[in-house]
Amino acid sequence: MSETEKPKPPAPIARRFRGFLPVVVDVETAGFDARRDALLEVAAVLLDMDEEGYLSRRETVSVHIVPFAGANLDPKALAFTGIDPWHPFRFAKPEKEALSLVFQPIRRQIRETGCTRAILVGHNPSFDLAFIKAAVERCGIKRNPFHLFSTFDTATLAGLVYGQTVLARAVQAAGFEWDNERAHSAVYDAEMTAELFCTIVNRWREVSGEPWPATGQDTFPARPRETEEDRDEEDEEATP
Repeated sequence: MSETEKPKPPAPIARRFRGFLPVVVDVETAGFDARRDALLEVAAVLLDMDEEGYLSRRETVSVHIVPFAGANLDPKALAFTGIDPWHPFRFAKPEKEALSLVFQPIRRQIRETGCTRAILVGHNPSFDLAFIKAAVERCGIKRNPFHLFSTFDTATLAGLVYGQTVLARAVQAAGFEWDNERAHSAVYDAEMTAELFCTIVNRWREVSGEPWPATGQDTFPARPRETEEDRDEEDEEATP
């Protein structure tokens, strides 16, 4: 960077969440044990924030995943989700390739917005984060774009705002229709969770009168110097 060239200021979404990029994630699995049970679907909804501080959905990235070697497939879990892991029309990808497809647009938006890293948003997100972390470890991926233990929980937020903690009821309380026939697919659940999260954040924007907290709104940790390394890893992840 030349002496006259000024660094691009962080985007509103970076200033709003202390440098973290919220990404809404839902996973479908073959059980509850992140290390033993197969990860079968991942959907991630990227978000945008305008200059007035209003949040909206940007794009959805999703992938079906081949069960890893030796993975447990709980018949009760499969019956609940309705997923046939071996159905040819799933067009499922191996875990490492699947994670690369999901992580690449997240890494790209982190760079575009000036965020430090992503933070997983989910409905009871410790479950989703545990499966993502276990898959990252299995695949030998060096950098997980998500914060390793912090999350934004829409069950907690919806309990505060609407008095509802079940996703379907919270979504309806927020003013959206809920389709039981489409529920328990990663894409549908992630997109409805994203609508819920955006609605709650935007409602706070209206109530507080501030697009982001007034105190220390532009102070967050300096972005780590990892851009080139991230790009190298993207190339590595994408290589069969």
